[in-house]
Amino acid sequence: MSGRIPQSFINDLLERVDILEVVDARVKLKRTGKNYVGLCPFHNEKTGSFSVSPDKQFYYCFSCKASGTVLTFLMEYEGLDFVTAVESLASIAGVAVPREAGKAPHADKGEQNLYQVMERAALYYQQMLKNHEEAVNAVDYLKNRGLTGLSARDFGMGFAPSGWSGLSSALKDVGEADLVSAGLAVKSEKGRVYDRFRNRIMFPIRDLRGRVVAFGGRVLADEQPKYMNSPETPIFHKSRELYGLYEARRAVRRLDSLLLVEGYMDVIALAQHGVPNAVATLGTATSEEHLTKLYRYASEVVCCFDGDKPGRDAAWKTLELALPVLSEGRQLKFMFLPEGDDPDSLAHKEGKDHFQHRVAEAMPCIEYMFRRLTEQLDLDLIDDRARLGERAIPYIKLVPEGLLRQLMMNRLSMLTLLPQDALYASAGIATQTNRQSSSHESGPDMRADNRYEANNPTDASQKTRPSRISKYLLGILLKHPEYLGALDDEVRTYLLNGLPEDSLFRTVVHLLDSHPDLDTATLLAALSGERYHALLVELAQAPAVLDEKGLKADFLAGAEKLRKGADNARRKLLIQEIKKGGSADHLAAFWALKQGKMARDADEGPQGRKGETEQAEGE
Repeated sequence: MSGRIPQSFINDLLERVDILEVVDARVKLKRTGKNYVGLCPFHNEKTGSFSVSPDKQFYYCFSCKASGTVLTFLMEYEGLDFVTAVESLASIAGVAVPREAGKAPHADKGEQNLYQVMERAALYYQQMLKNHEEAVNAVDYLKNRGLTGLSARDFGMGFAPSGWSGLSSALKDVGEADLVSAGLAVKSEKGRVYDRFRNRIMFPIRDLRGRVVAFGGRVLADEQPKYMNSPETPIFHKSRELYGLYEARRAVRRLDSLLLVEGYMDVIALAQHGVPNAVATLGTATSEEHLTKLYRYASEVVCCFDGDKPGRDAAWKTLELALPVLSEGRQLKFMFLPEGDDPDSLAHKEGKDHFQHRVAEAMPCIEYMFRRLTEQLDLDLIDDRARLGERAIPYIKLVPEGLLRQLMMNRLSMLTLLPQDALYASAGIATQTNRQSSSHESGPDMRADNRYEANNPTDASQKTRPSRISKYLLGILLKHPEYLGALDDEVRTYLLNGLPEDSLFRTVVHLLDSHPDLDTATLLAALSGERYHALLVELAQAPAVLDEKGLKADFLAGAEKLRKGADNARRKLLIQEIKKGGSADHLAAFWALKQGKMARDADEGPQGRKGETEQAEGE
């Protein structure tokens, strides 16, 4: 097969295939925060420094510096040339590779024909909305719903006239078999072929490459069903597609959050109101496959439900489906609407800012789970606390092993007043300590303080327990790596050179100094080889008690306090040496420290000297 592969196809292919699925099938990976980590396949190593970021669709090895996209990975891992790698990736995605100077492979000819037929049908429906005399009622309906012509254009809306063969006549060069196969026409038992959609407002449903794969049609009269969707076809699978996802990704290149609503009109109206990240299922309940697809493009999914009992029951069913695909890198929230409102009417009535505030205040699904499970229970009673444990554990066990499950068990422990070990035993879930014991791994007690006391990880007897301030500052720095760059040069130099060489804090500081652009997830991935990585993850995920402004102020002040404490300790040691008859070098070092302290005190004034009065008197 000859001809150049279009760059647009390659770009679409990279967006279509999840790098995690490809790499995980070839390299054993484990989740660390938002990323996945394993042994690098491109060089020999004993500790995992190979990181895969599903959010960025990128891999990187912190040791050998290998990096790239899923296409690069296939080329390097399997030794493929560029064209073969593209063809291999296309095979994984289930699509054919087009050529700019040639035809699509024969095996894909049928599907290509269907895509072309669907595109022509979409254009026909759009023309009918503009020109057909019967479309007056459809246009009036859309105007009454507040939709503009621009919104209708952006979403490719159209109109199917009431005749039995309007589309079939317009596409008379298309065979009846292709019209039926595309779901555009129906063949009766008597062999008569007629248009499936008649007298309906038409909503084209696009795949992630922007191709029309199906339609949804809303009837204008009182007929039922009010909405009719295309049937399953070779190019359309209802459980895999989400209405508006293509448009949302086109409007917002990097989606942090997706809002899952019920209807097509809600998606379009919200986009018109400045909320372009809404999508809808295609007349079906939310499925696990839907959620998995949503999480590929956004780390947070907010499901919009009516606030009545049916709406809350629907939220519970969604929660049950979501638990197996949740993790610390994925968030699911529920937004309950006031009675009588839908997302369209609410956004129109309150405006974008108020609506976005509602979305931001949506209830986390785990919070909803515990609220629902504690309904009609009195947690002051021992029996009811036991019932809560019996209710909650089966749901918690559905969550994949990781930090989120640990946090849920911690919450259950606080509510039931039962020790976590007892809850784990009751659930039949091994704790991290038990798993290590069962695998005969030696090492220190895994409690938080002991995990950290590792100035020399090869010699447990020489560990020193860190100060609380060091541990607190490390937790802040893991959440906000950018704070390191806000330190003044003197404090930064101390953190780089003054801390013990084998301290965990110094390791983190040196890594950030060398790679200042690292975010929290990538930083944790880079530190995955550290013996106390579990503590780092715990500190990074621990909820902050202050806002960002307060955290930054605490970090800057705390780092300065560490430096001052180190200087004071060194001055005291030098004084002791001088009293014993120390050398001129000892005296010079002491006066250099003393003069530096006096200069800083002068800059800070009396308030800055307040905390050092005792040390000064001692000298």
